[in-house]
Amino acid sequence: MIVLETDGPFWRAIIDRPDKANSLTPEMLAELAQFAEEAQGQAKVLVLTGRGKVFSAGADLEAAKAGLATDPVWERLSGALAAFEGLSIAALNGTLAGGAFGMALACDLRIAVPGSKFFYPTMLLGYLPQPSDPARLAGLVGPSRAKMILMGAQKIQAEEALAWGLVDRLVEREALDETVAELSKAVLDATAERIAGTKALIAGR
Repeated sequence: MIVLETDGPFWRAIIDRPDKANSLTPEMLAELAQFAEEAQGQAKVLVLTGRGKVFSAGADLEAAKAGLATDPVWERLSGALAAFEGLSIAALNGTLAGGAFGMALACDLRIAVPGSKFFYPTMLLGYLPQPSDPARLAGLVGPSRAKMILMGAQKIQAEEALAWGLVDRLVEREALDETVAELSKAVLDATAERIAGTKALIAGR
């Protein structure tokens, strides 16, 4: 249900459970986390995307009831993505919901297709957000808009998400892979030291 591809320094993980809106099981999350951890020092570009018209609906409902909603594997995944010294891209082929927000927020770039929706309904479901997600979300959209998403449980449409800074670019579905390739080219041609050094400067380190 996770397709892993490596082409030299270009690595891509595809969430491949379209019949279940790409909802995530513990095994799928652990596989994604391990892939992101292994990418460190080997990949220059790491891409997350999904199959079908939904990036991910978040946790599988049965798994969530069994404890996945509060499992530390979510933080393991987002932490590995945040620590990645290359360029990480969330190629959002559709709607992003719930705990799946964390992996997208931890990426360097978020590219989405028109018609995507963004919502994080933990306030309605009786859970807290994953620990690192609120600060990353507020860093992108500001505290008030983060509260609209996390506390107001608002669904944000793609155009509004772009205006807020939640996503960095909207592209037509058929241009998603081409856009990812274009964004990756300069990094793939650069040295690992230049990539890591540039990220450190952007972060003020």
